[in-house]
Amino acid sequence: MASTADFKNGLCLEFNNDIMSIVEFQHVKPGKGPAFVRTKLKSLTSGKVLDKTFSAGEKVVTARVEKRPHQFIYSDDLGYHFMDTETFEQIPIEEKLIERPGLLKEGQQVDILIHAETERPLGVELPPFVELMVTYTEPGIKGDTATNTLKPATLETGAVVMVPLFVDQDTLIKVDTRDGSYSERVK
Repeated sequence: MASTADFKNGLCLEFNNDIMSIVEFQHVKPGKGPAFVRTKLKSLTSGKVLDKTFSAGEKVVTARVEKRPHQFIYSDDLGYHFMDTETFEQIPIEEKLIERPGLLKEGQQVDILIHAETERPLGVELPPFVELMVTYTEPGIKGDTATNTLKPATLETGAVVMVPLFVDQDTLIKVDTRDGSYSERVK
């Protein structure tokens, strides 16, 4: 059990028969009336975001969620297969539990969120940035670099990312996994 004074971003709660993570929260002390805490909760099972207001000091049930390091091995029609880097045990995970599966590369290290009581995987957390090779993109036109023009580029994983005109085929780029956007060239 925890109270609203223990709230912090990333805290996992059992709420509405679901496991929710606090995305953001704000303590509010109005001039008149009792204090309260306004929160945004994200479901770890469905990904839906819910706005909820708690009274100050209200008790909530916390959920034990662990991050365990895994390595991505391969994907097939059963899902995406990961190997625990400590026990070498393999687990398949459905595509809907992975936020950006197109950015997963074989051998990549990820963290899997697991509900400690039921040992059920809740989601896959990719590192903030991944380095991927551009396998195909149209060549940029020389001299057309004055504007922030972007072009589509296909990466080695099959994902398509918008990149600046100066990025060519066989260039290693860094991609932000939080929004799937181009970050920079890797030298």
